[in-house]
Amino acid sequence: MHSATHDAIAAVWRIESARIVAVVARLLRDIGQAEEAAQDALVAALEHWPRDGVPLNPGAWLMTTAKHRALDLLRRHKVQDSALEQIGLDLEAQEALVVPDFVDALDAARQDEIGDDLLRLIFTACHPVLKAEMRAALTLKLIAGLSTHEIARAFLVSESTLAQRIVRAKRILQEARVPYELPRSPALGERLASVLEVVYLVFNEGYTATAGEDWMRPALVDEALRLGRMLAELAQQEPEVQGLLALMELQASRIAARTDAQGRPVLLLDQDRTQWDHLLISRGLAALARAEALSAQQGQALGPYALQAAIAACHARAALAADTDWQRIATLYDALAQAAPSPVVELNRAVAVAMAQGPEAGLAIIDTLRDDKALQNYQWLPSVRGDLLARLGRSVEAKAEFERAAALTQNQRERALLLERALALDGGSASLH
Repeated sequence: MHSATHDAIAAVWRIESARIVAVVARLLRDIGQAEEAAQDALVAALEHWPRDGVPLNPGAWLMTTAKHRALDLLRRHKVQDSALEQIGLDLEAQEALVVPDFVDALDAARQDEIGDDLLRLIFTACHPVLKAEMRAALTLKLIAGLSTHEIARAFLVSESTLAQRIVRAKRILQEARVPYELPRSPALGERLASVLEVVYLVFNEGYTATAGEDWMRPALVDEALRLGRMLAELAQQEPEVQGLLALMELQASRIAARTDAQGRPVLLLDQDRTQWDHLLISRGLAALARAEALSAQQGQALGPYALQAAIAACHARAALAADTDWQRIATLYDALAQAAPSPVVELNRAVAVAMAQGPEAGLAIIDTLRDDKALQNYQWLPSVRGDLLARLGRSVEAKAEFERAAALTQNQRERALLLERALALDGGSASLH
């Protein structure tokens, strides 16, 4: 029972922590102190729930406890009586937005204070006073509730490096007295790129979890989609905002087909496409059309998110895997490699080239990446190489690559899949993911 209670606490914390930090940050105007108050609530839950039982509404219990800690902090800091009285009268009252131009759009996207507070928390954590990597790391920790280890894997950096980024980010925000607010129009563009990066990283963690027993974490996918839709309402004339929303909608459409009845991963080419969510596909294609139209109106080439959405659209439009326009996908990856060069983009480009031109062409690209330090612990590099080697009939080498990939992953479902593919090479072949 004790273990079950701790499991319940961990589950509730994962879901509620971002909302708690966001609401308390509105009260304290300090992200670091808000996180401390939220952590105090977690400690209180660990003390009381094993003894008293899990409350009927555990999220509300944590929120109320965190707010009480916030009030204690305000009293200790001798906040003016009038301000303290106003907070005490109605802790749930929504504070007016500081950006009147955004009121209608935000109300259309999310008509509750939690939505407002989460959006404020994202933009505050993405303040330009922080370096880009600090903004993304801090926001992933606060909004998605990811561990330092999970975020480090998302950024392909060491855990100690990532932890230092987060600590420095909190200190800088506190020392700079960054206001807890939505930015006005001129500042909006400055922070938008980092905000989009963070939202997509949250989505990716939900779409393919870096660690744990589950292949996916749908709650994170849902959270990223909600935030993406809010941003799309806030910045309707930004092509990349629409592009990111399109990309997430299209990728999320596959979720029901990405696991079998036992929860095991099903790779893209093996998925039952009749299980894909056609409502999400239509939403994604519509958002992509908006991104393309806005880019054309503004005389801009498609940005990285819109390009990735166009790639996802190629899959979405193919009723069968065999109908996929791989040449078009390879061409889009060429453009993406120019717009946003990275080892991971190059790895994905290798997959598309292999499908369009044959495994030898893809393997030639892969082999240029084998010494890239950023990919040394990235399981998909040996996994993709194993795919290509298997298609070339080089089973012994392919099996070794799948085993290496399995050793690198922290996700149990992913590890099982990779080991199954290694074993299958004794009597069959593998398929690209």
